[in-house]
Amino acid sequence: MNRLQLRRTAALIGMLLVLPLTAVPAAARQDPGTPTQQASPLTCVLERVDEQLVRCDLLTGNGVPAPTYIPEQ
Repeated sequence: MNRLQLRRTAALIGMLLVLPLTAVPAAARQDPGTPTQQASPLTCVLERVDEQLVRCDLLTGNGVPAPTYIPEQ
């Protein structure tokens, strides 16, 4: 082997050793987000305000009129 081939071989071996260390695969993970402070649905009573269903100060029912047997708030 002459010097030029020896240099090329050494450079190639060096690149092959360094290349796996630089290309690291990305790892995907779900963002947990921020925790929300919501009351448990078990502790809140389903009520109605006029014709809207309400539970834990949140409107539910998607605008459907609430039945009259649900107690009014």
